[in-house]
Amino acid sequence: MSDKNYKALVVEETDGRYFRSIQSRNIDNLPAGELLVRVAYSSLNYKDALSATGHKGVTKNYPHTPGIDAAGIVEESRSPAFAPGDPVIVTGYDLGMNTAGGFGEYIRVPAAWALKPPDGLSLREAMLFGTAGFTAGISVWKLSEHIRPDDGEVLVSGATGGVGSMSVAILAKLGYRVAALTGKAEEKAFLERLGACRIVSRQQFQEHSGRPLLPVQWAGCIDTVGGAVLENLVKTTAPLGVVTCCGNVASADLALTVYPFILRGVSLVGIDSQNYPMVQRIGLWQKLADAWKPAALDGMYTEKTLDDLDECIDRMLAGKLKGRILVNMQQ
Repeated sequence: MSDKNYKALVVEETDGRYFRSIQSRNIDNLPAGELLVRVAYSSLNYKDALSATGHKGVTKNYPHTPGIDAAGIVEESRSPAFAPGDPVIVTGYDLGMNTAGGFGEYIRVPAAWALKPPDGLSLREAMLFGTAGFTAGISVWKLSEHIRPDDGEVLVSGATGGVGSMSVAILAKLGYRVAALTGKAEEKAFLERLGACRIVSRQQFQEHSGRPLLPVQWAGCIDTVGGAVLENLVKTTAPLGVVTCCGNVASADLALTVYPFILRGVSLVGIDSQNYPMVQRIGLWQKLADAWKPAALDGMYTEKTLDDLDECIDRMLAGKLKGRILVNMQQ
């Protein structure tokens, strides 16, 4: 297939400036790997937006095709685990970071990065979840190991974003009472459709309080933004509660004392979906395909094409998107 050309979003660097365009590429330019996959769907994540704007902490070398998510059909395989025609999901690892990603019509990846979708989950639905939904799933899993639905209210920060909105919807599906923390009061109806019981203004939590502890408010929290918000959520979590942390869009700094941990027994759990072990990865995708699949999944996304991505990336970085962006690579 060395004569096969395909379309891809390509980010190029010129004199320290970064430019995005849709280009024709050849599969011979793809990296080594056992699987050649024709991508049917991808999705837009915050890490993709960073890669697409030259963030060297995500992508070191340009030109580059971002896209940390891809779902499609195997066209060539040098692995006994997969055959041509098999549907596969690829999320995380190095896809879209320093390996050409899902914003191209083809990817070539190691077989160890891929899994077959579980029964009940289409390729399209897999990318409605994508890395954001998968990260939300890990967060819910870690929280649910210690916090039951009848233990009290659970708060999700950054609730209109990809990870946040998925966390709200999955928790609600599992019977938790969910408070949604957001700076977008105009999205109240959207969050309530996902299952949020009440909306909490971000302004109440975005200032450093300076106090080591604050009055208890939550049985547990899923934080997606970091900074002062995470600091205050830890300080307001109930004894033996759990706070998960997966983002730093507000700040990577965390000004805390040990008191929430040694006086209330609060646990702060870091969430890393990029290199999540494959055995646990398969188990979590099975949950997302079945018992954890939100009833509101079809109302949580906006479908776009490759040609639409340039504007979507700018809007994501400006905090103007909600829910998930599904990228239909077949149009």
